[in-house]
Amino acid sequence: MQMFDGSSVFTAEVGGRKLILETGVLAQQAGGAVTARTDDTVVFASATMSREVREGIDFFPLTVDFEERMYAAGRIPGSFFRREGRPSETAILLCRLTDRPLRPLFPKGFRNPVQIVLSPLGCDGETLMAPLAITAASAALSISDIDFQEPVAAVTIGLIDDELVVNPTHSQIQESRLNLQVAGTRDNILMVEAGADQVSEDVMLEALRLSHDAMQPLIDVIGDMQRELGKPKFKDYKLFTVPEPVVERVSEIVSMGVDGLIADNPDRAAYDAGITALKQQVQDSLEGELADEASEFNKGTVGEAFSGTVKKAVRQRILDQGIRSDGRDTTSVRPISVQVGRIPRVHGSGLFQRGETQVLTVVTLGTPSDAQRMDSFYEGEDEKTYMHHYNFPPYSTGEAYMMRGPRRREIGHGALAERAVAGVVPDDFPYTLRLVSECMSSNGSTSMASVCASTLSLMDAGVPISKPVAGVAMGLIQEAGTGRYQVLTDIQGLEDHLGDMDFKVAGTDNGITALQMDIKIEGLDFNILQEALAQARRARLHILDEMLQVIPEPRSDLNEFAPRIRTLEIKQDQIGGLIGPGGKVIRGLQDEFDVRIEVNEEDGKGIVIISGEGTKADVAFAKVSELTEEVELGKEYTGKVSRVADFGLFVDIIGQQTGLIHISQLADYRVGEAGEIGQVGDELTAMVTGITPDGKIRMSRKAVLLDMSLEEAQADDSPGRGGGGRGGRRDGGGFRDRGPGRDRGGFDRDRNFDRGGRGRDRDWDRDRNDRGSRGGYRGSDRNDEGPRGGGDDFRGGNGRGGFRGGSYRDDHGRDRDGGRGRGSDRGGSDRGGSDRGGSGGRRRTYRRRDS
Repeated sequence: MQMFDGSSVFTAEVGGRKLILETGVLAQQAGGAVTARTDDTVVFASATMSREVREGIDFFPLTVDFEERMYAAGRIPGSFFRREGRPSETAILLCRLTDRPLRPLFPKGFRNPVQIVLSPLGCDGETLMAPLAITAASAALSISDIDFQEPVAAVTIGLIDDELVVNPTHSQIQESRLNLQVAGTRDNILMVEAGADQVSEDVMLEALRLSHDAMQPLIDVIGDMQRELGKPKFKDYKLFTVPEPVVERVSEIVSMGVDGLIADNPDRAAYDAGITALKQQVQDSLEGELADEASEFNKGTVGEAFSGTVKKAVRQRILDQGIRSDGRDTTSVRPISVQVGRIPRVHGSGLFQRGETQVLTVVTLGTPSDAQRMDSFYEGEDEKTYMHHYNFPPYSTGEAYMMRGPRRREIGHGALAERAVAGVVPDDFPYTLRLVSECMSSNGSTSMASVCASTLSLMDAGVPISKPVAGVAMGLIQEAGTGRYQVLTDIQGLEDHLGDMDFKVAGTDNGITALQMDIKIEGLDFNILQEALAQARRARLHILDEMLQVIPEPRSDLNEFAPRIRTLEIKQDQIGGLIGPGGKVIRGLQDEFDVRIEVNEEDGKGIVIISGEGTKADVAFAKVSELTEEVELGKEYTGKVSRVADFGLFVDIIGQQTGLIHISQLADYRVGEAGEIGQVGDELTAMVTGITPDGKIRMSRKAVLLDMSLEEAQADDSPGRGGGGRGGRRDGGGFRDRGPGRDRGGFDRDRNFDRGGRGRDRDWDRDRNDRGSRGGYRGSDRNDEGPRGGGDDFRGGNGRGGFRGGSYRDDHGRDRDGGRGRGSDRGGSDRGGSDRGGSGGRRRTYRRRDS
C-alpha cells in the first residue's frame, strides 16, 4: 500500500495476529490521532483537549464518542434517511468500554474537557472492534499533548473447546463459552467486561491472567510511539484540589459527628439527612471565613473537604473494625425479599429487594417478528430476540429532575443484566423476550438486583430457563502504602462511591454468566481478585437460595395471557398456496382464528409460526397443518364435493387439494350418473389410489366400501380394466357394462387424467365439452334424443355407417346434431374389446364440431 509522507507505522503481534498502529496522516490538527488495524478492520481514534476549564463542575469532563459508519462494512444504513442517526446500543456500550479504563489515568482534579472520537473506517466482519478502539484511543492520548499518565491496551479472551484464545474472531466468539474483554496498563487490570456460559471462577481467573500477559506487547509499542512521536505535554492547567488548611479545619469540626452518624444511621434517608445537617453545621462554623473573598475557604473547597473527611472516616472504620456503615460485616448480604406474579395481566413479573435496593422486572413474550432489527457490522448481529431494558427514574433515589430517555449508564446496566440471563434461555424457545427492569429504590447495585428480578419474572412467566441466575456487587477498600484491604460483599451506594472497586458478578450455581469490574486504584493483586470471586460465589448461592424458596422452578405452563406459539415446517412450494393470492388465504386464517401467522423461508423450506392467546394457536395450527398436509397413497380422506361431472365427482380433501372419484369408483355397483352419489357440498370418504407427478389425485369410494387394500384398489382402477361391455349398453358413449369398474376410464394413461373409455376425457375441467372421441362423451350431454345417428341415448351400434351419437346441448342451451359417423362408430369396445364397430372400418379420430 502506498504511504503518505509523514506516515509512521508500528506493529505488534497479539494472539498470533498483527495489530498495526499508524499516525501522521489523518486528522493532523487533532491533539493526537491514530488508526489501529488488524486484517481488514480499521478503527480511527482522535484525542483532543480544550485549553479552557469548564467552570462550575466537580468532575473530569471526559467524553468518548463512537461514530458508527456503515460504509466500513459496505452497507447503507437501514433508516428512512439512509444516514447514521443517534448512537446505537452497541456504540454506546463501546464508548463506555473505552471510557472506563482511561478515566482513572488522568491527574486527580483535572477539569479540562477531553474528547475522544472513534470511527470504524473498515470492517472485515471478523475482527472485533472493541480491543482495537480502546488501544487506538490510548495510543492517540499517549502521543497527544494531553497529560495522560500511561498507556492502556485491551484484548479479548475466548474459551473454545476448553482452550483460552486471545483475540478470537467474530466467528470464533459465536462458538465460545466466554467473551471476556479486558483493558489494563503494564502493571494493572483496570476494566473487565464479560459474558460467559457458566464458566468457573478458576477458569475466569486464568483468563484474566492471560489477558494481562497478552496486552504487554501493545503497551510496549504505544510506549515506543510516545517516545518517538509524542508531543510535549500541556502542563499549564489548574488542578482543582482542596487546600490543606481547609481539609484540616473541616476535619476538626466534623470528625466526631461523622463517626456517630455512620454508626447510628444505616438507613439511607436518615444518613442523607444527617450528612446534610452536618454539612450545614460546618458551613455555619466557617461563616466568617466563607465571607472573606480572599480566603481559601469557599463553598466548593469546603464541600470537597467535607466529602473527603466522610470518605476517610467510612473507609477507616471498615479497615480497622471490619464494620460497615450499615452495621454489617464484610461478607454479609443485606436482607432479601422476593415476590412473583405481583402485576396482573402481564406475562410475568418479579420483585426483588435487597436492603434498600428494589427492582421490579416485567417480561413480555412476543413472536419472532417482534425481534429488534439493527444495523450491524457483523453477520448474525442484525436481530435480537432477547432484550433487557433498564430504567433508573429519579424517585428511586428520592430526587426530582427532568427525564429525557435512557442515559448511557442505563443502557450499560441493561446490557449487563441481559448478558447475565440471556444464556439460560433455551436456543429453541420460539418467543422474542423483552424484559424491563424498573428501579423502584436504589442504594447500591441495582444492575445485579435487575438480574435477580429478571430470573424471577422469567420463571413466573413459565419460560423454561435452564438455571436461575443471581448477581451481587463486590467492593474493595485498600489503604495506600500499607496494602491493607477489605473485600466487601453486596456493596451499597456509599461504599460504591467511596470504595476502590466495583466488581459485579452474576451467575448460576454452576458458574459465572456475566462479569463487570472497574477499579480506581493503581494496582490490583490477582490474589484480591481470587478472593473477590470466591466471596461473590458464596453470596450468589445465598441469594439464589432465597429466590428459590419463593419459586423453586419455572412454572409448568406459560402465563395464561402470553401468546402460544406453534411452529410448522412445510415444503417451499407450499408457501405460495398458504399465503394465497395477495395474501388472501393467510389473512383469512388470521381473521378466522384471531391469531398471527408468519411464514419465513429458511434453507429451502417454509417455517410457519402461529401465535395467539389460549387455545387459538392450537386450533389454527391444526387448520394450517391440514391445509399443508401431503396426501398419502392408501389413506382415506373425508371431503366435500366441490364439482359434479359426467365422469365423476371432484372432492376437496385437505388444504387446497382436490381429488377425482371416477364414476366407476363411486360405489360397489354400476353408477349411471355421478350425481346419484353426491352433490356439491356433500361429504364423501374415499381412498387415494393414485397421485400424478403434477399433483393430480385419483380416489376410490368403492375401495372404502369394500375395505380394499391399496394394491387391490389400484388393480381395480387400473388402465386396461375398463373399455365397456362387449356390445352392451353404452350410456353416453363412455362405458360398457363388463361389471363394476371395467370401463376404460383408466388413470391418466396417455394425456392428463381421464379420457372416458377409449376416448378418455382429456381434461378434468371439460365436463361440458368433453372430447371423448372413439367412444368418449361426444354424444348427448343430457341424454337428449338426436335427430340422426342413433335415436336415443343407447348409442353406438355395430355398423360401418354408425353415427357419432344423438344430439347434444351446447353452451347456449341449443340442441345440436351429434354429427354423422364416418367409418365405423367406435363407441363400442375399445382396443381390446371384441367389437370394433361392425366390420371394422379404418380407425379415425373425430373432432367435435360445436357450430
